[in-house]
Amino acid sequence: MARKKKELPLLEQVEITGVAAEGKALARVNDLVVFVPFAAPGDIVDLQLIRKKHNYAEARIVKFHAYSSWRVNPFCEHFGVCGGCKWQHVAYDYQLQFKRQQVEDNLTRIGKIPLPEILPTKGSTKQQYYRNKLEFSFSNKSWLTYEQLQTEQEFDCRNALGFHIPGMFDKVLDIKKCWLQDDISNRIRLSIRQCAIDNHYPFFDLREQTGFMRNIIIRTSSTGEVMLIVVFFEPDMVRIERMMQHIADTFPEITSLLYIVNQKRNDTIADQEVCVFRGRDYIWESMEGLRFKIGPKSFYQTNSEQAYELYKVAREFAGLTGTELVYDLYTGTGTIANFVARQSRKVVGIEYVPEAIEDAKENARINGLDNTLFYAGDMKDILTEDFIEEHGRPEVIITDPPRAGMHDDVIKTILFASPERIVYVSCNPATQARDLSLLDAKYKVERVQPVDMFPHTHHVENVVLLVRKE
Repeated sequence: MARKKKELPLLEQVEITGVAAEGKALARVNDLVVFVPFAAPGDIVDLQLIRKKHNYAEARIVKFHAYSSWRVNPFCEHFGVCGGCKWQHVAYDYQLQFKRQQVEDNLTRIGKIPLPEILPTKGSTKQQYYRNKLEFSFSNKSWLTYEQLQTEQEFDCRNALGFHIPGMFDKVLDIKKCWLQDDISNRIRLSIRQCAIDNHYPFFDLREQTGFMRNIIIRTSSTGEVMLIVVFFEPDMVRIERMMQHIADTFPEITSLLYIVNQKRNDTIADQEVCVFRGRDYIWESMEGLRFKIGPKSFYQTNSEQAYELYKVAREFAGLTGTELVYDLYTGTGTIANFVARQSRKVVGIEYVPEAIEDAKENARINGLDNTLFYAGDMKDILTEDFIEEHGRPEVIITDPPRAGMHDDVIKTILFASPERIVYVSCNPATQARDLSLLDAKYKVERVQPVDMFPHTHHVENVVLLVRKE
């Protein structure tokens, strides 16, 4: 006989006091820390516990007694369901304050190193339509909201084109309007969805791995160009050509119209052939007079305008005079390396992905930069003492690692190289703090600048300047 699940209590008149990881808010009830989604500090609420451990719990709001002064009305009809933009209900000024606090907490609690005053978070001028890339998934099993289920209506057509529901790999929320990317993105998505329905093209079944329409990827640029990649599951050229021609006729402003037939079990396109239907297989991005060629598989910061602000901070912290040898670690497509090359004697970039390094070399060539060198390979294998002896000891190292931070061997080699300054750009202040504690053996943190790349989310970039101790 199954054991009866213990009913969890209702907590009444609880004040939300702060914000926590993954965009949740928190409250403290006696010795219990309670994590609550879609709450704001200052809310007074009744909470229904839905999960409880020894010293923490998760809960949902069942009643408001008072609303926080920080609370604002969300602008998106999908807020609270789609899983993105979880802080739309919190005033932007407060979001920036918390992101600074998040950086300070991580560097203090994890890094445990002396810190200067942390600068206020550099906010994004655009808080809507700020992304240059979005990916939408087709599904024949759209997610039904609580309100839809309450109507007891029969939903014969469950086709959806939108975002995956968090924790539900095979369920997709049908998106009417997304506020993250230029509105051309919404018009393209809705047109493709309707064309697929009108022509009876099967939407993908993620569980059964059947169907025809799989994904679309839309990239826009500050130069006004648009790239669309349509991903099909079956190589049915008659249906592919009909769909692609519809798009070409409806949206002449698309400068790079591409398609892929992906018959794998996962959605990654890195190993897939990209076919050009119309236009060219790249778009242009620009930054401070530099031009960057962006292909369908290229990495580029997804908030173009704020990426410029981030790179300006990194360059300022580097203190370049034109005489420095700079190492740019985890260089990606060489955006930072090329951005600082004109103020450097020479820049050496290292990146794991060979295709990204080819993009970096191409972008250097396009911009007439002859003082850059790029190498592909695992950072801990490329950046060795022998490499430094061969290429020279850098005066400045700029490092922008993935969320996991830097490998211990990389940190040891940086300490061996002993540059005058290290500029550490991070998308994860927790792993950045861990690495800073190791670098503390030889370096002191002189400046800390959080930068908001993703408004209405809990994510924050952070730039730290480390100076060699005398």
